[in-house]
Amino acid sequence: MDKKNLYSKAVLKWGVSAQIMMAIEELSELSVELCHWLRINKESNKNKLVDELADVEIMLEQLKQMFNLFDDVRIKKSHKLERLNKLL
Repeated sequence: MDKKNLYSKAVLKWGVSAQIMMAIEELSELSVELCHWLRINKESNKNKLVDELADVEIMLEQLKQMFNLFDDVRIKKSHKLERLNKLL
């Protein structure tokens, strides 16, 4: 499966604004599931958490493509991981 092509099709079908709103929604749903994970039985919530993490990862990849930020994010992420490593 060509993910870049798939993401392009999604943007063409629903538009940039709708996909940004979807990303915000998916991030909110992940926040809710993380709160549930802290508050309730962690194992009973595992599948929901996996679903939301997958949704967020897909939307993040789509956002990077929409804004042509793959390289910028990769570089910034590398710097931040180096900083984290030094802190630890």
